[in-house]
Amino acid sequence: MLNIQRFVCNMFQENCYVVSDSSKECVIIDCGAFFNEEKKAISDYIDNNKLTPIHLLCTHGHVDHNFGNKFIYDTFGLKPRVSLKDEQLMNNLNTQAEAFIGKVVDEKFPTIGKELSENETIKFGNHTLSIIPTPGHTPGSVFLYCSEESLAFSGDTLFQMSIGRTDLALGNFDDIMLSLAHIAKVLPPETTILPGHGSKTNMKDEIKYNPYLKHHD
Repeated sequence: MLNIQRFVCNMFQENCYVVSDSSKECVIIDCGAFFNEEKKAISDYIDNNKLTPIHLLCTHGHVDHNFGNKFIYDTFGLKPRVSLKDEQLMNNLNTQAEAFIGKVVDEKFPTIGKELSENETIKFGNHTLSIIPTPGHTPGSVFLYCSEESLAFSGDTLFQMSIGRTDLALGNFDDIMLSLAHIAKVLPPETTILPGHGSKTNMKDEIKYNPYLKHHD
């Protein structure tokens, strides 16, 4: 069984997840921690539960999902793992931050660690996450899917009754629609979806009610 703790971070209300099991190994997904109290909440949770973080995984390269990367690197020695298709975004997090929040963020973000590659399996504890490429919101957007627990972290590709923006740099509406069609085919209806913003949902409801997905029923 997975223990999933969500932390709502920064001025964009981004969801960071710490995911662990009985082995006490954990992965950190999309650490958007910007304010000191957010960083403290995450590190306190990891310390109090005696967890050992072994991966920092990024669903995509937007800065609101990566504000906390230096904090994670400094605290746990983990570099962000992300699709290299988002390398351009990851190399420009400071520029993104200035555009997103209107002020200079003087942060020396860590470089990308090992890339997240298609069909790779991320192992931690007694569980695995598979990488499903879902370009559109960004070229390197991915779903992180745990088949044993029938759940997926969708980043900013799929939200509850909505989808991610494609009007930001490198976004592509046609690509995100193809990605959504693919996800609707390959993920079982009972799959829980844990998105990058907002509340969790499931594939059955999204296929039935989400206007961008319901024609795939």
